[in-house]
Amino acid sequence: MQTISVKQLADKQSHEGVDLIDVRMPTEYREVHAEGAVNVPLDSLDPNAVADSVGAGADKSVYVICKSGNRSSKAAQKFVDAGIENVINVDGGTTAWVDAGLPVVRGKKSVSLERQVRILAGFLALLGAVLGFFVHPYFVGLSAFIGAGLMFAGITDTCGMGMMLSKMPWNQCGDSGSCSV
Repeated sequence: MQTISVKQLADKQSHEGVDLIDVRMPTEYREVHAEGAVNVPLDSLDPNAVADSVGAGADKSVYVICKSGNRSSKAAQKFVDAGIENVINVDGGTTAWVDAGLPVVRGKKSVSLERQVRILAGFLALLGAVLGFFVHPYFVGLSAFIGAGLMFAGITDTCGMGMMLSKMPWNQCGDSGSCSV
């Protein structure tokens, strides 16, 4: 998989038009994104549709960016699996872009999906313990279930709770699936 640094991409962006696809959640994109990036969330990414809309081909590349590089590498793999070879992952993602002082668009702040998962998992674990103590011991199973889910998420790098929360209305920006600032 090809990669590019944020500084190299910014230089390329200033000299020629590049198609930069931001694969983060719409609310993350709305909060801060690289200037010129277009939001296409990873969970709804259709590589062929994106390639057709930007005219990617033998002579034109598609650049993918996320927060730090994990989701964009998954997106890049989706493009490769769809037969689109000219896809380049942006090293360090939006975090590196911001840290480098490159131009960004800032909008409304939101609670990150990772933080939402920690809040909900903590709440459910506490709820299971309290109900297990005061109502019935079987409620401790809720805490055990959450703990097992967190272990599974850590081992497999997939989080069912995160996927569920990403579909919630407060994590969406509109009918189009993308945010305007």
